[in-house]
This record gives sequence, structure tokens and C-alpha cells, in this order.
Amino acid sequence: MARLAIYKDNYIESTAVSNCFIDEYMKDANDAQLKIYLYLLRMIHANLSFSVSDIADKFNHTEKDVLRALRYWEKHKLLTLDYDGDKNLVGIHLCELNPGENTAGHAAAELAPAPTVMTAAGSDGSVRSFSAASTPQPCAPEPDPYAKPTYTTDQLRDFKEQESTAQLLFVAQVYVGRPLTASDMKTILYFSDVLRFSDDLIDYLIQYCVDRGKKDFRYMEKVAVSWAQQGITTPRQAQKAALKYDKSVYAIMNELGKSSAPTSKELEYINRWTGEYGFSQDIIFEACERTVLAVDKHRFEYAEGILSSWRQENVRHKSDIRRIDEQHQKQKAAPRSAAPNNRFNQFKQNTYDFEELEKELISN
Repeated sequence: MARLAIYKDNYIESTAVSNCFIDEYMKDANDAQLKIYLYLLRMIHANLSFSVSDIADKFNHTEKDVLRALRYWEKHKLLTLDYDGDKNLVGIHLCELNPGENTAGHAAAELAPAPTVMTAAGSDGSVRSFSAASTPQPCAPEPDPYAKPTYTTDQLRDFKEQESTAQLLFVAQVYVGRPLTASDMKTILYFSDVLRFSDDLIDYLIQYCVDRGKKDFRYMEKVAVSWAQQGITTPRQAQKAALKYDKSVYAIMNELGKSSAPTSKELEYINRWTGEYGFSQDIIFEACERTVLAVDKHRFEYAEGILSSWRQENVRHKSDIRRIDEQHQKQKAAPRSAAPNNRFNQFKQNTYDFEELEKELISN
């Protein structure tokens, strides 16, 4: 599911739980609901993005459990949920709590016909009465700043007539491998008009999605909104954000003894191994292990040498690697045939250990 943006009415530097929440809401909530609400507080104060699946994994719940808990808190007016045009959850708005707004105590009253007076427990334990007309209203959801307008034909024509647009549309068409529809071009207009993406960022966005096998502009739109919510304005920022959630990239970096974020060149190697070469993670890890044992420098280049040779040998499983290793050992153990005695080999023959030469060349 998509990454989620979370925001609230006020902001403080530390994770704090309102007394109102403790006094009025904790007693009726179950374990999952409490965990998830507290986790939302933690994430907003850390200014981090996350997804429903992240929450489910953290607390060993299903995604349905998480969504059910979110809807529970929405029903009790502690938050509101934002959805895109396809009814996908894209944002969570935490409402500011005020004592006495717990609607759990109103459930029985809602079953009665049009009550005029309701009671609610205050934070001090007292009970106060108020009229239904003065019942606190849930915080109104803010206008969606990422809502996609319905563009007219004239607006699309004006966009296409801009000087830089023709090149941008041509590049997009090349990436997706087909002529762009009017709907596709309106989506690109939306990237520029509402999300305020530069041409370079739109170019990178389309390339990023196509590289992952996604040529659907609706998918691109979801990614674009996610980037906008994260404050991404440049291709470099988008690349870093994508890497943050790509566990496989960091797993390969760790196998090569790297703890920093990959450079663009290192990322190019990793994408080649996983994409162009199509190697599974266990085969890449095997190459990384051999690389670390062999060299201290230029490890990506050395691993590239191993994996490119395995690709030529049509390696697909670790058993293929064992087969190649066995063949190599047999070739090393086989006695060399004596060269014929003639005037061309009367001089002393030189022997080289090409593996050692390769290691020395790479380490320099």
C-alpha cells in the first residue's frame, strides 16, 4: 500500500499523550487500537512517513486490523482519514483533543430518538450536561492540497503550447513506449500545476516508475503525491527517499561492508545485478562474500566481475555456482601437456596466476 502522510493541528517536540486521551478514551479501546494510536503519536513527533503495512508488521497485526483500528478512532473523532480518488488511504489527520468529546458515552443516546441533552465525563471525573446543539463537532477535514483538478481542453492546450512541454511529453512517450492519451497529458499537467514538480523531477518520476515495470499514469500519480507529501522537489531527493525504503539495496550494501547510503554509481551496479542480470539475492550475497574475502578496495567493481562472469555461465541457482567451482578446480588440478620442442619454445616460458593479477589490478 502507499506511504502515508500524517499531520495534526498542533505540533510539539516530544511524544506526549493527552490527559484527555488517558481519562476518556483508553478504557474503551482494545490492545490493537491503543498501540496504533500511540504509534501515530510517535510517528508524527518523529516527522516520519510510514504505511499501513509498516504498522501491521511492527505489531504483528493484519492490514485489516490496522484499518479497523484507524476507523475506530475516526468514529470517536480522534482523527480523520484522507483518501485519494481511488479510495486509497493517503493521509491521517490527528484532531486536537478536548475534554468531554468522547463519543463512546453517546452510543446509547444515539439509539434514542433525537435527544436534546447528553452527558459526558469530564477530565476531572465530574459529569456535566450540555444540549445536543452544543455538542462538540469533529474537526473538519482540511481541503486536500493534492486534489487533482478536472482540466479542460483549453487548459491542456495551453499546457502543450508551453516551450518546455513538448520535450517533456516526448520523453514521457518514449519511456512508456506508446502515444500519450489526453488523460496521460492531464496527469503530467497535474504534476506541474498542483504538485509544482520541475520538468527534471517529472522526467525522473516517469523513469522511476517505468524502471519498476509501472507504466500506468494512475500509479505514477500515487507516487507523485507521496513525494509531494514528503517535500521532495528534486530527483536527488526522490532517489534518496526511494532508497530509504528499499531494504534489498541496503542488504547488499551491508554484505559488501558498506554502512552509508549508496552513491549513484554503486546504485547503478546494484540495479544492474538485480534488474539486467536478474540475479536473486542469495546469488548476489554469495558474490559479495567472495568479494569481501578477496579485496578491501573497489569491491563493487570486483563483485561486478564475478556476477558478470556468472551471467555468462548462465548461473541461476547456487548449485550452478558449485558446478562452476568444481570445473575450475578440475582445470587447475589437470596436468599441463608438454609443449613440442621446437625453435619457437626454446626460450624460458613464463607462468602467471591470473587470479592474483586480477586482485592486484583491482586493489590498486
